[in-house]
Amino acid sequence: MEIDVGGHAVTITNPGKLFFPETGYTKLDVVNYYLAVGEGALVGIRDRPAVLKRFVNGAAEEPFFQKRAPAVPGYMGTAHVTFPSGRSADLAVARNVAGVIWMANLGCLDLNPWPVRANDVDHPDELRIDLDPTPQATFAMVKEVALVAREVLAAHGCEGFPKTSGSRGIHINVRIEPRWTFTEVRHCALAIGREIERRVPALATTAWWKEERHGVFIDYNQNARDRTVASAYSIRPTKDARVSCPVTWDELPGVELADFTIATVPRRYAEVGDPGAEIDARAYSLEPLLALVEAQKAAGLGEAPLPPHYPKAEGEPVRAQPSRRRKPPAEPKE
Repeated sequence: MEIDVGGHAVTITNPGKLFFPETGYTKLDVVNYYLAVGEGALVGIRDRPAVLKRFVNGAAEEPFFQKRAPAVPGYMGTAHVTFPSGRSADLAVARNVAGVIWMANLGCLDLNPWPVRANDVDHPDELRIDLDPTPQATFAMVKEVALVAREVLAAHGCEGFPKTSGSRGIHINVRIEPRWTFTEVRHCALAIGREIERRVPALATTAWWKEERHGVFIDYNQNARDRTVASAYSIRPTKDARVSCPVTWDELPGVELADFTIATVPRRYAEVGDPGAEIDARAYSLEPLLALVEAQKAAGLGEAPLPPHYPKAEGEPVRAQPSRRRKPPAEPKE
């Protein structure tokens, strides 16, 4: 079938294909959801190079990640990016709601944009705080850590926009001036995480190795080059088709993850609008956070581990989980 989206004809193939076996939602249900929240979804992905995470056989089966853009229609664009390996590729770029629907037709349940714009792919304009609970942590703990993150951001001259991840956590996005490199933005995210950890050590951790974590992990590495997270209004591959939904700070303490699905969010969007709509109204300087980075460095908190396939950073600690590190030889007995 072909539908009109803002004056652009978008073809939907196999609209009746079952995407969520437990609820019966089809590809057309996914498309209709994104039509209902299209402008809100576009806020998170507009003009950003995106990885296509394609659930071609629905949410119950594993997706595949398509980094190199296929042939794109005229209402889409592409952006040339370089990966940590040194290789490069052209990624798909959505410019309008038609682009969001085009991605949905490819089986993209969640949308995974880079934190940069297509006109400057080396300087992020978004800092992302990803709060990821360990198996022992509750969502109430995640919300508590999110409120501490808000305090840390405010203390350094920034405002963040929270949303549920649609999985088990919370994302907080901060619009920043595109003046700094991926490395500098990642260092600022790490500094925020460490300050949260200092304030609520029993609740939060920046420990990269899973065996050392407790409570809520603050995944600073989501700000490294080529890392992506599900953007606002993304559908997640859960049995009930949950959504990564923007919320206000005032309502955050009372929300639950199951509140937001493709069945409930369109009505919410129509009634209350998009709590994340104003994120582009102001871009913040990272200078106060870079000062925090330097203060932490002076206190002995230097580089932290990067993901395994990234080039080793200057001053990075041993990139091996503690239980597998080679132990120094025992001292000879007298």
